[in-house]
Amino acid sequence: MKFLIDFFPILLFFAAFKVWGVFVATGVAIAATIAQIAYLHFKVGKVEPMQWISLGVIVVFGGATLLFHDEAFIKWKPTVLYWVMAAVLLGGQWFFNRNLMQKLMSSQVQLPQPVWNTVNYSWAIFFTVMGIVNIWVAYQFDLDTWVTFKMFGGLGLMLVFVLGQAMYLSRHIQHNPEDQP
Repeated sequence: MKFLIDFFPILLFFAAFKVWGVFVATGVAIAATIAQIAYLHFKVGKVEPMQWISLGVIVVFGGATLLFHDEAFIKWKPTVLYWVMAAVLLGGQWFFNRNLMQKLMSSQVQLPQPVWNTVNYSWAIFFTVMGIVNIWVAYQFDLDTWVTFKMFGGLGLMLVFVLGQAMYLSRHIQHNPEDQP
């Protein structure tokens, strides 16, 4: 269910783009993100900081797309969001000595500190590269190809990365002695 809620605006953007084009799709994405945040706030009771950031980015870049009637702004939106996520992960590590991936995942898995650092840096690098790839696709291909890449290519690359992370983590997971039979 959380996966569906998180990708609700992207799915609606894709569907609206295929039917009505980029400007209607942008308006739909803004409205869907606002609805997503409202649902999470009132039904779940908690909105994650990255979801608030995502709302801000879609409102600013989507709003600029609609205001200036220029698709370039919406093409930059994923890149900006990826780079903000990378900056948050790196900034937490470098300036506040807080590994945000460890904070996010430590209740599910125990890992040695050097592994947590690798996980944090690998996600930051992944988000940085995804931002670069998004802009490359946006400016090297037509709008339809970019939207299709945003929907399927981005999700596919994320899935491959998560599977790679899972294989890496499986070698380093620390088990509690009381969890053993």
